[in-house]
Formats: sequence, structure tokens, C-alpha cells
Amino acid sequence: MSEYLAAGLVSEQDVSRNIIAFLQDFFSTYTIMLCLPLILFSLDVKKWLGHVRSAMGSLLIGLFAVILMIFMGYWLFKDSITEIWKVSGLLVGVYTGGTPNMAAIKTALDVPQELYILTHTYEMTLGAIYLIFIFSVGQRVLLWVLPPYKSSNKKESEKTAKSLQEEYESYTGLFKKEIFRPLMVAFVISGAILGVSFLISKLFSDEFSDAVTVIGVTTFGIGLSFVPKIRKIKKTFQLGMYLILIFCIAVSSMADISKLANISISLFYYVGLAMFGSLILHVAIARIFKIDADTVIISGSALICSPPFVPVVASALKNREVILTGIFVGIAGYAIGNYLGVIIAYILK
Repeated sequence: MSEYLAAGLVSEQDVSRNIIAFLQDFFSTYTIMLCLPLILFSLDVKKWLGHVRSAMGSLLIGLFAVILMIFMGYWLFKDSITEIWKVSGLLVGVYTGGTPNMAAIKTALDVPQELYILTHTYEMTLGAIYLIFIFSVGQRVLLWVLPPYKSSNKKESEKTAKSLQEEYESYTGLFKKEIFRPLMVAFVISGAILGVSFLISKLFSDEFSDAVTVIGVTTFGIGLSFVPKIRKIKKTFQLGMYLILIFCIAVSSMADISKLANISISLFYYVGLAMFGSLILHVAIARIFKIDADTVIISGSALICSPPFVPVVASALKNREVILTGIFVGIAGYAIGNYLGVIIAYILK
């Protein structure tokens, strides 16, 4: 490179751009692939199924509502949104798991950067409106049509809820030797999972290789969560969420505002339909099955906003008992979001 600079064939500005572009691409691609297994390692399938069976109904209803709205929006806007099948996959991912799934599906479907950023921007904007509704009058409004929450064992439930909040929110002690060393082992395992998934993807055509990598990373992450020694490594969830923050910074730095203005406003309506349409449908079906208002709110928030928002929403509801349900729905969404997003995208394609 120094020879090209000396000869005047390449400017220092071009070199800087190339280095920055490489770093942006590296961090936006590999951080999300590394974070998924770390998040999934903390998933205790047997524990969830044994203690939160009541959440299964709300989870299934929530997934059905999201998918139905995605299909409806696809047929409404298919002529006005470029590559809408990819957008559909992104929305399925973000409204079943969250940003990690959306980012992974972006890689799997090779979504253009500007389209991804705009979709994510609209999703965050409407998500803020959704949270304002939940934090202010959401519970009172839903109590008009849904029954109130009934506590079974309040003391035990609140104890479990407090433990879960500490497990998934606290970064305290992250750099202590007894936590940091096993955590680095988990990080290396996550890297090995990415490497193996990448090698497996080479057995498929280029069109499907990225999707295979994402599905492989997800599958291996869930599979290794059944290994007690890996599942019990502390702070894997927090390390995964930290990598997501790095991803968000990398992606945001790649935005080209001038190109965003050319994308149709129909995309905004599609995102709005997916978010608020699925909420309304979720409530309507929950009324038929007599699911209480707090369970519906915490389940919908876990799907739409992801697990980190669960304790905050539970606090707004003044009901810490539902944290367990919300965490279950959110983590389950992380686990299945990539599968659903990729599958539905290719069905619509």
C-alpha cells in the first residue's frame, strides 16, 4: 500500500475509507454472529417448560399474530416496497426475538444496508410509541377487555422474578477472575460455533450460504445450552448484549442519509401494521382464551421490544411476578426468531 501512496495512485483518504469500510463490515457481521450463541447459552429449556407453561399460550398467540400481520402487510405493500420479502424476514425476526435476530436475518438474506437501517429506524420510532402507551395507559386500556392478573404464590414468584432480573440485567463482577475466565471460554466456543457453521454453509449454494450460517449458529447455540457446564457460565447473556451494542454502533456509522430519502413511506406503514396490528390481534385472541392483561402486555413487550425491556415493563405494571413469563417469551423468541424469519422470507419470495 505504501508503494501506491508514494506513486500517487492511492490517496491517504482512500486508504482511510477502505480501512473504515473493512472495520464496519467486520464488526457489523461478526459481532452479531458471535452474540447469538452467547445469548442462547443461558437458555434452560427444561426449566422454562417446567415453570412457565402458562406463558406458552401467550407466546404461541403472539407468534401467530405477528406472522399473520406480516403476511397481510406483504400482500398490501408488495408493489410499493423494494425487496419486501427481505423486509418481511427482518420484521418477523425483530418481533419474535429482537435486534439480534433482525441483524442475523439481515446477514442471512443479504439485505441492503440502507433498507435495513430505515426498517430498523422505523421499528425503533414506533417501538418508542408502543412503550409510551404501555408505560402510561396500556394496562388500564387492556383491562377493559381482558381479565386482571391473579397471583398464585406471590412471595415465591417475586423471589424468582428478582433472581431473574439480577441474572439478565446485572453486569456486576464481570471482570472478576472466577467469572471472566469461564466467560472467555464461552466466547471461544461461540467463535468455534461460527467457524463450524461457516464451513457447513460452504456445502450450499451462495444464495443460501448466509442463511445456513445463521441457522447453524442458532442451532448449535441452543444445542449447547443443554450442556450444564456451558449453561451455568455466568454473564454470557450480558456479554452477548454488549456485542449487540458494538454491532449497533457499526451499523449506524454506515448510514447514508441521502439514500434513505428515496425509499417509499409504505415501509413505515408496513412496520406499523406489523407492530400494532399484531398487538391488537394478540389482545383479541387473548380475550377468547381469557388470558390476563398483564401476561399479554409482558409477552407482547418481550416479543416486540426484546427481553431487556421485560423488567422495566413489569415495573410499570407494578407486577414483578410476570418477569418470569416475559423472560421466557423473550428468550424463546431469540431461539426461534432466526428460523421463522428466514423461512417466511423465502416463502414470500
